[in-house]
Amino acid sequence: MTVHFPFQNTYSALPANFFARVAPTPVAAPRLVKLNRALAVHLGLDPDVLESPEGAEILAGKRLPDGADPIAMAYAGHQFGQFVPQLGDGRAILLGEVIDKDGVRRDIQLKGSGPTPFSRRGDGRAALGPVLREYIVSEAMFALGIPTTRSLAAVTSGENVMRETMLPGAVLTRVAASHIRVGTFQFFAARGDTDGVRQLADHVIARHYPDITKVERPYHALLEGVVARQADLVARWLLVGFIHGVMNTDNTSISGETIDYGPCAFMDEYNPAQVFSSIDEMGRYAYANQPRIALWNLTRLAECLLPLFSDDKDKAIEQAQFILGEFAEKFTAAYQAGLRKKIGLSTSRDGDEALVQDLLDAMAKNQADFTLTFRRLSDTAVDADDDSVRAQFTDPAAFDEWAVRWRKRLADEPQSAAERQAAMRAVNPAFIPRNHRVEAVIAAAVNNDYAPFEELLTVLSKPFEDQPAYAAYADPPLPEQRVLQTFCGT
Repeated sequence: MTVHFPFQNTYSALPANFFARVAPTPVAAPRLVKLNRALAVHLGLDPDVLESPEGAEILAGKRLPDGADPIAMAYAGHQFGQFVPQLGDGRAILLGEVIDKDGVRRDIQLKGSGPTPFSRRGDGRAALGPVLREYIVSEAMFALGIPTTRSLAAVTSGENVMRETMLPGAVLTRVAASHIRVGTFQFFAARGDTDGVRQLADHVIARHYPDITKVERPYHALLEGVVARQADLVARWLLVGFIHGVMNTDNTSISGETIDYGPCAFMDEYNPAQVFSSIDEMGRYAYANQPRIALWNLTRLAECLLPLFSDDKDKAIEQAQFILGEFAEKFTAAYQAGLRKKIGLSTSRDGDEALVQDLLDAMAKNQADFTLTFRRLSDTAVDADDDSVRAQFTDPAAFDEWAVRWRKRLADEPQSAAERQAAMRAVNPAFIPRNHRVEAVIAAAVNNDYAPFEELLTVLSKPFEDQPAYAAYADPPLPEQRVLQTFCGT
């Protein structure tokens, strides 16, 4: 059976110092766990063929498809604020690029496919748990309407990997608009390779920002574009309670997609200082810090681009600072617009920002579940039965006081109650990949039971629908089910 990928390979056509040519390391006995059939079709691939034994071998890196030009990409990065001049794909190999049904170029990458020249003494492999976590959360983010890399397939390798203990190995097939990161620019800038920075910038503009190709100052426009996409992306994260967990510059995508789902998590009860990642001991990447860190990362990108802005360094810095100064306004506009929608406001009035913030403050003081509070608010916008929302607060009176002001504000809105409820339900999900559910799925899968994994994917594919048969998936964890820490897959 022929497994055909209509590959193009524009990144591997760049100069040799952009990557290392390396083939995946074959695994012992690949077995398909899950194929994202809808995504395969969208990519122009045959899902029936991919589900064959030959397809599983390709998705595990045991066999190369025709037209593949496998490479490990070079990049650097700030990791928790400390600069590392060479990181690169240490356990990921880019097979090539395809054009999807929308005409968009997509990378197809194997993650966990063996060592590369960038592995830094690592084994280049992935354990089953982190592969399933990324599959679940990335596809949940897609269903929530948030820009993200996606998961095409998960396969087990038939081999064990050693972490703290022996774990079943697996490979994830990841799809992305590209895998170019802020850290990719840093790789060349750290070496004083201005030509490399320029070639990379030209490639990114052609691939991700083609409308600025012929503007007078394309590199300025590139920074403006990345700033705008990151401001919008992080606002979307906050609006669903998502915590990336490891917002290093090498995990910041130039395309504006969420990338690298390591110790990521969704909040249960609302807490702006919430951290789950076991390696984020100082709270650098806490929930409420994410906008600040995004700007910090964008500033590192701007530093790389300075030589392309002007030969006059002071002038280049001034121009970059002006563009970076737009981040706060763009983020705030996107975040506040999203918050207004979450509480049912279709218009903007003075005092709206304070009204929403007062709700968030009350939620934080009363351990209110972030997702359920807003979802239940969608329902009470119609029937004025506040019991389901009040139940989220340790002191229900805190909600009662706020609700009086909220309903007074709603009286000024042009929507009917039914229209308001429909609009709120479209932005306030009932289902998110709650940490305890993800951990339970992984525990079952390690014991070769994938039914919970399949069921969770089914629920998360329709996050804004009630799905009565799966109502329990909306529930927050019981005290003994709470997940206090999440862990990086490496």
